[in-house]
Amino acid sequence: MSFNPERPLSKQTPLYATHLAAGAKIVDFAGWDMPIHYGSQLEEHKIVRADAGMFDVSHMLPVDIEGAGATDFLRRLLANDVAKLTEPGKALYSCMLNEEGGVVDDLITYFFRPDFYRIVVNAGTADKDVAWMRKQAASMPGGGNVTITPRRDYAIIAVQGPNAKTKVWAALPGSQAVSEPLKYFQAAIWNDFTLCATGYTGEQGFEIILPAPKAVEVWNALAAQGVKPIGLGARDTLRLEAGMNLYGSDMDDTTHPIESGLGWTIDMKTDRSFVGRAALEAKPAQKTLVGIVLEDRGVLRSHMQVFTAQGEGETTSGSFAPSMNASIAFARVPLGVNVGDTVEVDIRGKRLKARVVKMPFVRNGKVLV
Repeated sequence: MSFNPERPLSKQTPLYATHLAAGAKIVDFAGWDMPIHYGSQLEEHKIVRADAGMFDVSHMLPVDIEGAGATDFLRRLLANDVAKLTEPGKALYSCMLNEEGGVVDDLITYFFRPDFYRIVVNAGTADKDVAWMRKQAASMPGGGNVTITPRRDYAIIAVQGPNAKTKVWAALPGSQAVSEPLKYFQAAIWNDFTLCATGYTGEQGFEIILPAPKAVEVWNALAAQGVKPIGLGARDTLRLEAGMNLYGSDMDDTTHPIESGLGWTIDMKTDRSFVGRAALEAKPAQKTLVGIVLEDRGVLRSHMQVFTAQGEGETTSGSFAPSMNASIAFARVPLGVNVGDTVEVDIRGKRLKARVVKMPFVRNGKVLV
């Protein structure tokens, strides 16, 4: 790769050298040098569905929100309501909106105490997110009585698959007692690790937030238990099958969250004032996000024109789905398009038929459509 002085140097996670030693193909992802695969993206996808695989997601950023005003601040910052979180370790998926109702980022917030939350934000939006959080805190009386601390001293390893939990427990002796009782979207602090029963694949497992200097040791311990390294290529097809959005593809800061299939994350049940609420109330959604399965021969990709009886739309994410041996996509289409409808997708100038289905496509190894 030749040096381009106009391109900033890519960032590397603590596991970068480990990926190189394992033969990973490295690509630029949101300014980070990340493994796209270690040989076969298809095989890596199947490993996660059938056994256990591990992902380096240390490019994502934990951000600690602390202080007496933390709860009030997050109730204003996020479209979902952190007041729902009353049990230590419980997590909440939410959008963080701008004043126009667009999605600044989608993120997970973990509650540990009323004065301590941990948020994990996306890699490509991390700097923007922290700046937005600080701007919002500064606009609150007294600065919101919060401190906002990006934690680049942490790494994150996601272990996913039907055998993921048992292999994590074998690799991290003593972790089972604290993490086995966890339900989905709960987390526990174990020593200086945070074990989160969350993920991006539709399978069981943990996302492990740990001190960066320990990342290689833990990665190797997991490998010794037969957990295979998985690249971002398989992570994308897995999350697509699981019906999980990708920031920058399925929504961004110009997109209405309801038009991105995220209406369930917008809590409007109280009179709570949160950033973007007024815009959402003033401009109702005109479109919806649906899943489609291609019935003709071809491969769905993003930004393909979709034709429906209600008008035109566009695919936002699309790929071949290895678990289904079919091509699938998310499509943003006019309201009134329903599950079971037939639509057409323009692929290289040809209109091919696709069927609208309920998402997710695959969950816990089972094809649901």
